[in-house]
Amino acid sequence: MAAGDAGNPVELHQTMSGTLYGVGLGPGDPELMTLKAHRLIAGAAVIAYPAPDTGESFARSIAADAIPAGAREIPIVVPMRVDRFPAQEIYDRAASEIAEVLSGGEDVVALCEGDPFFYGSFMYLFERLTGRFPVEIVPGVTSMTACAAQLRRPLTARNDVLTVIPGPLQDADIRSRIEAAQAVAIMKVGRHLMRLKSLLDDMGLLENAGYVERASLAEQKVFRLCDVSGESAPYFSMILIYKGEEAWTLPPSFSS
Repeated sequence: MAAGDAGNPVELHQTMSGTLYGVGLGPGDPELMTLKAHRLIAGAAVIAYPAPDTGESFARSIAADAIPAGAREIPIVVPMRVDRFPAQEIYDRAASEIAEVLSGGEDVVALCEGDPFFYGSFMYLFERLTGRFPVEIVPGVTSMTACAAQLRRPLTARNDVLTVIPGPLQDADIRSRIEAAQAVAIMKVGRHLMRLKSLLDDMGLLENAGYVERASLAEQKVFRLCDVSGESAPYFSMILIYKGEEAWTLPPSFSS
């Protein structure tokens, strides 16, 4: 209670909002979650996560054993489509629902595969809610570093330039970026697999390119890219190339 007019004391009320936590889950193996991520999830009353319109949420499946019974769940249903869809509207609605919870004083733990700020879905909630509510980012192990570990070849070192390239880019753009780098990660391989293999073969890089799909999961596959067959790859797949000065090569074969 604070002093106002002599006969009319004034009560001070402070409304505290909840905090939004963007929690990186790592590439898929629940044991690759950080201790902080696990602690926040285990103590959460409200959890949000991206989910497909069919099938289970990959993010939720990683964190499933840590989610408390009775926690309120807010699935952010994002259709898995090749063509563009109104994602802005989906995240607008999700941000509105989460904002209502935060305004009521409850924290929200938003799950994100990999790292929230490395091609992470959480960034779309962040841009809508930061500035309005306290937001904390919990980094996670990225798919890129997980793939390098499974290939058993360092990703980059010293003064090497590491370039991350989305697979859907045009060949000319990909070629120029690879030529300017010493280490390369090509993400979002998917239906572009054969085109990317052909391009890397033309550049003389196919033999030293590694390929990993579903890194750290039970169904993980690891190959030299030249040994990969098929017309396309899963969404969670990556090509890693090293062409710097270090004497790093791939093993002649992999057991997976």
